Amino acid sequence: MTNIWLGLFSGIAFGFVIQRMGATDAHRMARSHLMLDADIPRFMVLAVALSAVGLFGLQSVGVGRILPLPTSIVATGLAAVIFGIGWGLTGYCPGTTWAAAGEGRLDAVFALLGGLAGAALFAHLHEMLIPVLYDPTNAGRITLTDLFGHQAVAVAALALGFGLCAWGIGKLWRHDNVEKNN
Repeated sequence: MTNIWLGLFSGIAFGFVIQRMGATDAHRMARSHLMLDADIPRFMVLAVALSAVGLFGLQSVGVGRILPLPTSIVATGLAAVIFGIGWGLTGYCPGTTWAAAGEGRLDAVFALLGGLAGAALFAHLHEMLIPVLYDPTNAGRITLTDLFGHQAVAVAALALGFGLCAWGIGKLWRHDNVEKNN
């Protein structure tokens, strides 16, 4: 029962933070994709880095756990393309869609309905798609812990890498804005 409450609290807290961050505004998301607003991309990479550290901490005290799935190059690539198209068309990723729909944004409600319809279609076709898209390029479980040999080192490398990405995004976006404004 603790895990349910922890998940509920974490989800509500994350929804609050992304709403306050402006990630539930499709126009602000579009500005981020056009490299005109660095706040949301920096927030996203920092959220992943902090989540990795937090999950590691939870696992250290026996509360959190991860279940990495095997990696399939084609299935993951196709999912990335579909995800990108959906985000580009709606201005929302799945998390921000729920938060924006919760705010009452009508465009997000339609994006949410489209996402749910896509998930239902995938669930219906899942068994047929596994041998076609998933199995031929199944590379097994790939984790940073396997690469670095120790989970703490993997978490530190992930946090450092994403921190550098956040810094780089800030530099690239600012540089882009300065040149456009001059």
